[in-house]
Amino acid sequence: MENCLKFYIDGQWVDPVDPKPFDVINPANEQVIGQIMMGNEEDVNKAVAAAKKAFASYSRFTVQERLELLDAIIGAYQNRFDEVAKTISAEMGAPIWLSKAAQAAMGIAHLTTARGILEKYEFQKEENGTLIAKEPVGVCGLITPWNWPVNQIACKVAPALAAGCTMVLKPSEIAPLNAALWTEILDDAGVPAGVFNLVNGDGPSVGDAMSRHPDIDMMSFTGSTRAGVMVAKSAADTVKRVAQELGGKSANIILDDADFNKAVAQGVQSCFMNSGQSCNAPTRMLVPASRHDEVVEIAKAAAAKVTVGDPMTEGTTIGPVVSEMQFEKVQGLIEKAIEEGTELVAGGPGKPDGLNAGYYCKPTIFANVTNDMTIAREEVFGPVLSILKYETEEQAIEIANDTVYGLSGYVQSGDIDHARNVASQLRTGNVHLNGAGPDLMAPFGGYKQSGNGREWGPHGFEDFLETKAVLGYAAE
Repeated sequence: MENCLKFYIDGQWVDPVDPKPFDVINPANEQVIGQIMMGNEEDVNKAVAAAKKAFASYSRFTVQERLELLDAIIGAYQNRFDEVAKTISAEMGAPIWLSKAAQAAMGIAHLTTARGILEKYEFQKEENGTLIAKEPVGVCGLITPWNWPVNQIACKVAPALAAGCTMVLKPSEIAPLNAALWTEILDDAGVPAGVFNLVNGDGPSVGDAMSRHPDIDMMSFTGSTRAGVMVAKSAADTVKRVAQELGGKSANIILDDADFNKAVAQGVQSCFMNSGQSCNAPTRMLVPASRHDEVVEIAKAAAAKVTVGDPMTEGTTIGPVVSEMQFEKVQGLIEKAIEEGTELVAGGPGKPDGLNAGYYCKPTIFANVTNDMTIAREEVFGPVLSILKYETEEQAIEIANDTVYGLSGYVQSGDIDHARNVASQLRTGNVHLNGAGPDLMAPFGGYKQSGNGREWGPHGFEDFLETKAVLGYAAE
């Protein structure tokens, strides 16, 4: 997959109304690896018209017909799995092992999860002689980011298809080639014309046209809080449903009774994973003040084991960040942290030795950070960890919650009841206890400025359903 110079509308690959080429850059070497075309409002109008037309029939598909369609997509995806993984690594820089184990694997995972939910879901039940029916919300506008591209596409498209919705997808223009592959997979699987449509472009032209469109019933957006606010504002005039999964500044509270060697090393690894480009990354490590120096030593040793390098080379732990703009942003925040008087423990400004081409950042750790510093407030989206001290557990919880974000949280303790008690006081949509991994059936989403709505599992499925009450349904 090198170029995607057409859009997928009404079951056909069609030319853009006003072709504007856009280069796709490999962040590992700064070379152009492909091109897409940037769309506009007219392209969106065509795609929405196709989705609206298809909704009339697709929303009436039986559960069995939708299950068969999902099975066909799963089969077609498995046939192209390696290609999806390589494409993701090439366009956004994740190491190939991570692309296979997580990035591409999440595509299958969300498809099979949505299939399992659909198979058992109760769309209708009678209460007090009234029928309560769950029906597809309608035409959905989906906007996805570059950091976990197929994961974000699949966790929207799979439940939307399962629920009986039709849709228009605008993937990130920074890493769009995997979305073109995804589209080919859906086409190969026989998704009916108009049910799924793809229009490439940027937020101000395509994203805004989707958000404002009167025939789109729901917008599902993943990305920055700033852009999410713009989607919500544009969507407000047509009173459509808006689901958002936005930024994060997640705290990782290491309690005094935790296994520090394990908890700190795991926390460092988890923060740097995917070059730190995860909205739920544990970027603020909160540690007892009396053990700050001990933590610094463990963290420093963990950072030294991180190998930054070419995503396609074996042994690489993390690749580059996604783009020059992202690189400059991360560098600016690293410099600001030094300026504000933090203690630099590992990494720092500039590229790692020997990596001149590519948007590589040094895995960076700051200690003696206070929660009013920029590095503790702003989402960096790079391999940068802040270590903060707390005197009491109450203070740790207060610091963790002192942020506009509320996506995720992490608690480490030698006593599970202790960890559960702290978790219950965190104002976040997710909390991971003692290094627990993701759960595809659990809701994913945030409190506060981390968004509205939930993705993944039954909660994500229900975000694509409307509720209808039919009164007098029971026969006299």
